[in-house]
Amino acid sequence: MANGKSIAVSVILIVVIGAAIAGYVVWNKDYRVPTNVAYVTEEGGKIDQIDLATMKVTRSIQPPDLAPRGLGVTYDGKYLITADKDTADIAIFSTPQLNLVTRAKTGDNPEFIKLNPAGDRVFATFEPGSSGGPPTDTAAAAPAPAAKGAKAAKGKDDDDNKSAKAGGPPAAAAGDDDDDDANEPPAQIATFSVGSWSPGPVSTAGQETEGMEFSPDGKYLIVCNEAQNNLGVYDAASGALIRNIDLTSYGLRPRDIKVSPLHNEYTVTMESSGTLLKLDMDLKPIKAVQTAAKPYGESFDRAGKRVFVAAAMARKLQVYDADSLNLLAEVPVGARCWHFTFTPDDSKILMACGRSNNIVIVDPSAYKQIGTIEGITLPWGIVTYPRSFGSLGLP
Repeated sequence: MANGKSIAVSVILIVVIGAAIAGYVVWNKDYRVPTNVAYVTEEGGKIDQIDLATMKVTRSIQPPDLAPRGLGVTYDGKYLITADKDTADIAIFSTPQLNLVTRAKTGDNPEFIKLNPAGDRVFATFEPGSSGGPPTDTAAAAPAPAAKGAKAAKGKDDDDNKSAKAGGPPAAAAGDDDDDDANEPPAQIATFSVGSWSPGPVSTAGQETEGMEFSPDGKYLIVCNEAQNNLGVYDAASGALIRNIDLTSYGLRPRDIKVSPLHNEYTVTMESSGTLLKLDMDLKPIKAVQTAAKPYGESFDRAGKRVFVAAAMARKLQVYDADSLNLLAEVPVGARCWHFTFTPDDSKILMACGRSNNIVIVDPSAYKQIGTIEGITLPWGIVTYPRSFGSLGLP
């Protein structure tokens, strides 16, 4: 009888332990906040999750009516937020299974997502005056001439159709600015509270807003107004415009702005003139240098010693000394690599290369390409969790 009871107890223990293990496996896979992962938006509507240990896509979703571009991850890693160009909203996903939690209206053509330094508010730019269509690859083929008297259709993502004037003086590239830019409705910046996703103040920006950055104390939001060749500085709490900073004498079409993790400088990429501009903490320009064709996304490294720049048309990742702006290295990459991120351990850089339809992996110390992740169509943006330095990530 005792042996029978012992066997029964053993069986029960085995069942309980087995159930606990199975439950843990299910929880770990479907309910735990994923770590050491990257998230990628595809302009065709998909969102991909990449395991950074294996560099493999481990989950992909394609919700209906989603055309995601900019994206961000909350500080706790629980939510992924995307800017959805076709539906005039942001979408919020729970990261364990990438389930859609809710959508919050912005306005037409949302593009960039940025969380404030406190991590409790989301800022999203949107542009009523742009169509938001996917770009063409002029690096592969030039567009056909327009009929006499006709104006080219202009979409917000028609960036590959803007002529590249890499390194040329601003006056030489002046024709690159579209006269219709001044007639477009101004862009705006919507804000939402993290968690409740309730809307906050909406700021009126310039034409064609691009990258956003916060002052280190979180009091000010700085926005690149591409078509107006300036930076807009806003009170982050109220959304009120404080001032505009004209950059025309330094270059054309500011695309991205980043603050150094050392809190001693900002840098701005200027697409049409092929310029990397350094500014002090009062946003006074200090120095400008020429880049390769069409600089777009940029990021400091964690130490604040180097600035990495995605020169999209040149198909290069360029590396500059943050102090002198001397060019340190160039890495050949893919086509239309606009945005990139470091991995959380800073050992690799992943670049979203839209016209190569892949993610290019770069060694940021050896300055060489070390691999690709294939099967991703028209990737636009990429971020990681834990949050890393990158063109859409930290600081």
